[in-house]
Amino acid sequence: MDIRQLRYFAAIAEEGQITRAAKRLHMAQPPLSYQLRSLEEEFGQALFERNGKVMELTEAGKLLYERTNELFKWVEETTQDVQQVGEGLKGTLSIGSVKSSFSYLPPRIKAFRDDFPDIIFQLYEGDSYRIAEYLRKRDIEIGIVRLPLDLHDFHTRPLPADQFVCVLPKEADSQGKIHMNNLADLPIMLLHRVRGVGLYELVIDTCQEHGLELNVICHCPDTSMLLTLVKSGVGAALLPLSAIPPFYSEWLTVKEIEGLHIKSESALIWLKSRRLSKQAERFISSFPSSGPDSQ
Repeated sequence: MDIRQLRYFAAIAEEGQITRAAKRLHMAQPPLSYQLRSLEEEFGQALFERNGKVMELTEAGKLLYERTNELFKWVEETTQDVQQVGEGLKGTLSIGSVKSSFSYLPPRIKAFRDDFPDIIFQLYEGDSYRIAEYLRKRDIEIGIVRLPLDLHDFHTRPLPADQFVCVLPKEADSQGKIHMNNLADLPIMLLHRVRGVGLYELVIDTCQEHGLELNVICHCPDTSMLLTLVKSGVGAALLPLSAIPPFYSEWLTVKEIEGLHIKSESALIWLKSRRLSKQAERFISSFPSSGPDSQ
């Protein structure tokens, strides 16, 4: 049994005659009769009762006709779905992001779903090293990372850079900025990747270039953990401004650092050796680039 035989069967059921069904199908009557006999032999059931020139469905034939129509609808929907996935209109889009750069994603996902409501997003998180590994293993198509990172295997699209700020408990003086020299008197907490060189080294190296030695009491790969520690009064954190969710302003004080400018850069990255889905291409193009894409 195949789709072609079922189309023949459905035509006979709807026309009530082999002659009319053969004309509708633009084929000779004997081959159509042969296909019907083959189908009945395969099921071991009569599918029609011959009542003069009219062919009426048996109970088995009625069940097969009902299921055949369901199958045709499924085939049609599947064909449309495959075409829409190929055009980037449906499907699943897997994206990985470091937590400190996640703020770039929500407005883009919202705008993208307004245009393509049938796209399902699957999100992964990790530090930049892990996001790169997810890409290499093809668990995700697109990554958002903090630089620096070895980008040899990846295409990139730069995202707007932002400055590091000092995050203090809410009870701290909220007026003005904090001078870089005052950082030496604070217990400092920094982001640190599980592997590789990243923001930790960027902060330490920049401070050393300015003759500033930080009292680092904690480093961890998770922004939320650092902010919770700050809220509890453990110390101050140096973080990119975009890494701090707006709702944390109720519990924390954020100060610009006077005399010390540490610029953090983020980027969209995707694997050079992988052909992107249409939905991934559309999503990447929805981001305004702060510079030319790196190929």
